[in-house]
Formats: sequence, C-alpha cells, structure tokens
Amino acid sequence: MSASSIGRRIGRFLALLLLAFLALQLWFLLRIAAMAVVDPQSTTFQRSEAWRLLLADRPMAWQQHWVPKEAIATNLKRAVIAAEDAGFTEHSGVEWDALEKAWEKNARAEALTDKANERAARQEAVRKTPSPPAAAPARAPKVVGGSTITQQLAKNLFLGGERSLLRKAQELVIAWELEVLLGKQRILELYLNSVEWGEGVFGAEAASRRYYRVGASALSAGQAAQLAVLLPAPKRFEKRIGSPYVSGRAATIAARMGGVDLPR
Repeated sequence: MSASSIGRRIGRFLALLLLAFLALQLWFLLRIAAMAVVDPQSTTFQRSEAWRLLLADRPMAWQQHWVPKEAIATNLKRAVIAAEDAGFTEHSGVEWDALEKAWEKNARAEALTDKANERAARQEAVRKTPSPPAAAPARAPKVVGGSTITQQLAKNLFLGGERSLLRKAQELVIAWELEVLLGKQRILELYLNSVEWGEGVFGAEAASRRYYRVGASALSAGQAAQLAVLLPAPKRFEKRIGSPYVSGRAATIAARMGGVDLPR
C-alpha cells in the first residue's frame, strides 16, 4: 500500500471522527434547546443509578416530582447557591479560577500519593528479615472538581461518572451551551429538580417530602440549609441529617444565604 493511499485513509478516518464529534455536539444542542420548554424525563446520572441498583438486585424506588421554579422556596435556591456555587449569577458556566485551583490541588495530592507508594515499595524491596509490616500503599486521593452548578447539571444530564480530560472538556462545552440557550433561572430550576438528595431521591420536592414532610415551597431557611449540606455526598449524609457536622455546616450556609443574589 502506497504512502498516498495510507494518507487518504487516515484523512477519511479523521474526517469521520470530526463528523461524529460535530453530530454529537448538534445532538447536545438540540436536547438543550428543547429543555427551554420541556422538562427532561430523566438524566444520564439517574439512569446509571437505576441500572447500578438493578444489577445489585436492589431495585430503586424512584422519588422525583417536578415542580416549577415558583414552587421551590427561595430559601432553598439561596442555600444551594451559597453552598455549591456562590458566583452562580456572575460566571458564564465555569469558574476558571476555582477550576485551576482544583486541578492544582488534585495534582499535589496525586504526587504525594505516588511518593508514599514509592516509599512503601522500597521498604518492601529492602526488607530482608522479619519486621513490622511495611506501610500499605496509599489510597488514591479524593478528586476535587471545582464544578459550578451549571457544570454539575451538564454532567448529570448527559455525561457519565468517569473522570478524564476528554469528559471534562465536553462538560465545559455543554455548560457553555446551557448558559447560552437556557439562562440562569432555567438552569437552576433544572438542577434543583434533578439533583440527587439521597439514594433514589431526586429533586427538591422529593427531598423536602422525604426529610421534612413538606413541599419544596414550604422549606424554612434551616431546612433548606440542611438539604444544601447533603448535595456533595447525599448517600453519605442522608441517614445523618441531624448529625453535628450537618447542623454546623447548615448554620454556616444559613449565615451566608442573606448575601446570595438570585438569578433574574
């Protein structure tokens, strides 16, 4: 096979890749544009959770009740913004400073973990006589995301849970599309109606009824702050909503709520 023939095949392959990429972006754009008027029935994250529990022989009791933004308490909107994304009304989908700091923190944590594992490997290699066990390999560091509410919505709606540069890049593109096509009010409405607040519990209305037996419109400032505390790790905190940590963190969030600007 000649070099020119190989070059043409490579060119066709790259053209097909580009075409597939553009088609995927068009699909995202059309889906997002439709969300301006149509509430999504489910998100990629919700479907992956349902599938995970099904494989574990634990069918998920899905709790989700979509409500319009007017039926979600201002207290909850303020609490979630204060807890998750204080600059929500100001950025264009991405907080670049926060993202850069998160990458730097993750890089430092990964470097420390690598050094600890190298030390453990050297200790194991030089051990000649019985002695106390060498240090166990260090666990992988916790990954810090630095994601905005818009980025979290982009990930939940369309993307999987894997972490890679390619997935992060796609998340940033989708976040920008959400901001351009939907605006802040609709983004917050979609986020509050679809975010996970416990195993099988999605959205503000379902969370309010599960934890407090009231609708999302009736949440007090304290209740809203407690729900906001759950968001980073709802499965961890759902059975400890009255714990000292949740109560202390909720008090901090409640103190910040008065200074939160809501999208207009």
